[in-house]
Amino acid sequence: VKAVEIGEGVSIAAAHGSDVQDEISYDKAAHRFRRFTNRAGGLEGGITNGEDLVIRGYLKPISTLRKPLHTANMVTKEPVEAAYERSDWCVVPAGAVAGEAMVALVLADTFLQKFGGDSLAETRRNFDSYVRQINEF
Repeated sequence: VKAVEIGEGVSIAAAHGSDVQDEISYDKAAHRFRRFTNRAGGLEGGITNGEDLVIRGYLKPISTLRKPLHTANMVTKEPVEAAYERSDWCVVPAGAVAGEAMVALVLADTFLQKFGGDSLAETRRNFDSYVRQINEF
């Protein structure tokens, strides 16, 4: 993985701040603040904002090719061509599983920091109480 993007981070990195704002509205029926867009990817200042969390990982292409690459012999230091070795032709499926698992672990850890208790029942009670508080705001 060579880059991780939250929301539209990579595509808007060079944009002006005024062009990438997620304006806020209030939905009276749902009793929620909403955003017209989600360029921030659901995360602002390290805090989720209630919108969908959008995370993208960028992987480099696999470097093993059928065409030998130029390298150097470690002993003689002379130029040689690297040996061709068969490898996976696409890392995306495995990378996606690993990326999703890592995000799930981080989210679970954060969830438990906020709502955790000595039992699952206490954690559930803490979470339900928080949801009620948000809905009554």
